[in-house]
Amino acid sequence: MKLSEKLQLLRNNNRLSQEELAEKLGISRQAISKWESGKSIPDLNKLVSISELYNVTIDSLVKDTDEIYILDSNEIKISEEQKPEKVDDKKTQLVININRGYPLEYEYKSNKILFGLPLVHINIGRGFKKSRGIISIGNISCGIISLGFISYGILSFGFISIGLITLALLSIGLLLAVGVISLGIFSIGAVSVGIFSIGAISIGKYAVGASAIASDIAIGDYARANIAIGNNAEGTQSISLQTSASDIKNLIKQEYPNLSEWVINIIDSIIKNIRIGGR
Repeated sequence: MKLSEKLQLLRNNNRLSQEELAEKLGISRQAISKWESGKSIPDLNKLVSISELYNVTIDSLVKDTDEIYILDSNEIKISEEQKPEKVDDKKTQLVININRGYPLEYEYKSNKILFGLPLVHINIGRGFKKSRGIISIGNISCGIISLGFISYGILSFGFISIGLITLALLSIGLLLAVGVISLGIFSIGAVSVGIFSIGAISIGKYAVGASAIASDIAIGDYARANIAIGNNAEGTQSISLQTSASDIKNLIKQEYPNLSEWVINIIDSIIKNIRIGGR
């Protein structure tokens, strides 16, 4: 990628017209036009001004590569002795790959550190881009709040998510999982597996769904469990959805005398809502 192309790309990315850029650099618009057309090149002083304006390294401007390194403004420092910059010391960078069919690549890592992790780390692009931070976004992401194709975190979102509370196509949550396919203590999904499970196909200790299979209590159009409540019910105790709420409560308390009252109330509420929806 030529210098002229990079100058035009950076100006467009910063939403500057040629006139606005010329005013900032103290030159004419015609000079900007010549730079971007490749008819002339900026002198050294103007290259320094451009690098400071866009927060880019001079070497990434002048080298004939497809990468531009954009740095946090706090990271660009030139000492009196004009010590060269070291890429390894830059904590924040944006890498833009143009040409050769490469998609946009972006990485940002904040300087703020909490619990040994950057407050924000974003790393997306081609390949296995990994991010790790309090707030983490990446192809493969790990963080307190995590978003990624593959995501690990306390609050985790993505195509495949693992965490305490998760939302994904394939969702595995230690507490709550929501997804097309979900697995968790509390699980909601098209295919759902959990202690408390809700889904089109629902499997758990307590299951609710079009097709519900449970060890203890199942509620659904098709229900299979010790206590099966449904239009098509199979179990030790098989009862219809039209059975009165008081009879269902009494049966559950008789079969599971130690079952928490809040669980019974949730089951009662679900049955009432199913009846209302079926009217």
